[in-house]
Amino acid sequence: MSPAWISVLYLGGYFLLPGPVSCEGSEGKSRALEATGRAVSTAHPPAGKRQKKTPNKKAGNKDCKADIAFLIDGSFNIGQRRFNLQKNFVGKVALMLGIGTEGPHVGLVQASEHPKIEFFLKNFTSAKDVLFAIKEVGFRGGNSNTGKALKHTAQKFFSADSGVRKGIPKVVVVFIDGWPSDDIEEAGIVAREFGVNVFIVSVAKPIPEELGMVQDVGFVDKAVCRNNGFFSYHIPSWFGTTKYVKPLVQKLCTHEQMMCSKTCYNSVNIAFLIDGSSSVGDSNFRLMLEFVSNIAKTFEISDIGAKIAAVQFTYDQRTEFSFTDYTTKENVLAVIRNIRYMSGGTATGDAISFTVRNVFGPIRDGPNKNFLVIVTDGQSYDDVQAPAAAAHKAGITVYSIGVAWAPLDDLKDMASEPKETHAFFTREFSGLEQIATDIIRGICRDFLEAQQ
Repeated sequence: MSPAWISVLYLGGYFLLPGPVSCEGSEGKSRALEATGRAVSTAHPPAGKRQKKTPNKKAGNKDCKADIAFLIDGSFNIGQRRFNLQKNFVGKVALMLGIGTEGPHVGLVQASEHPKIEFFLKNFTSAKDVLFAIKEVGFRGGNSNTGKALKHTAQKFFSADSGVRKGIPKVVVVFIDGWPSDDIEEAGIVAREFGVNVFIVSVAKPIPEELGMVQDVGFVDKAVCRNNGFFSYHIPSWFGTTKYVKPLVQKLCTHEQMMCSKTCYNSVNIAFLIDGSSSVGDSNFRLMLEFVSNIAKTFEISDIGAKIAAVQFTYDQRTEFSFTDYTTKENVLAVIRNIRYMSGGTATGDAISFTVRNVFGPIRDGPNKNFLVIVTDGQSYDDVQAPAAAAHKAGITVYSIGVAWAPLDDLKDMASEPKETHAFFTREFSGLEQIATDIIRGICRDFLEAQQ
């Protein structure tokens, strides 16, 4: 068996044939069509039956947010016939993904002697346009050089200019027919460094007598994002692939599993506990809000990325906004600016318990790592040690920042271990600006340590 490589992203569904034929419901007909090696028509079915309207079709599948590159094999190894079968499969995946402005975006790269980006993420945001673009891609020929193409995709395809969205997982799915003809281990390392999740779908694995021709039999485990079984998938052959579309799409839409996209900037929940007592004063309270904003704006806030919440406290507590209230950075920063100063006493212990219960409680089982940043200017009238210990036990990393008259003992009691890197003090509210950088670095350090 000659080595052939195919990279496919996560899409799914079925093509519409000249007549309302469903690949999912008529697998025999689908296989017969695939066997011809012809690209499937994307023509609309004839008029007659009223077609169901899909609500808000342009938005796409909001539950499947991903930026996906299909890296397809255009070498002589695969040949024209299997090249067309490959395009058919990519089209089916694209349909099932639910491409749209607020759903998955896809692009396509062809691997041959030299990689060619056929279209970028920003070029098409509807399944119809993507299907037409796939159909128009021509067979290039030459050597496969899949490792070279994967590295090129990781370095050149996923840029802001090409349509990459902040906080959205970056994905490449590589289909391998047989075994690779060049080294993809290094390309996998480069992809991981660029935060790209590499999937490998193997088609027709080498039989025992062919293993001697394989340079590295462990190439799949070395190229994927994580060697945990999630990022690898096997299809026996290119014929009858319809039933393999949906399971692949389900993998690609499970953003919680995209380990290579997870960074401290897009995989954390940060709640700010802000002292609104009378000793702070309105002008200093504004400096505290500026401190909160300077930290929040560093992170990639989205419905599947970093999340921010804020609670203001005196003797009472007021949730200014929770983790699920605002899912864009612009909205979060706007609501922080508009927080009204309460004024009153200082009960920090009760405020910690309130935040753990009411702010972190609803997202307790979520995938993000949890952080609590406490900013206070004085001594609490209640105990802080027990509530802080409960927060630590719940898996919440606590940073305590004291200003002016805040007791150092209270700050250390509230902070996570090691105390010297989680408790901070400044004499003046203007000193909060320098501490913001230390908090951001500390959150990233804690996140990385938790991943190991």
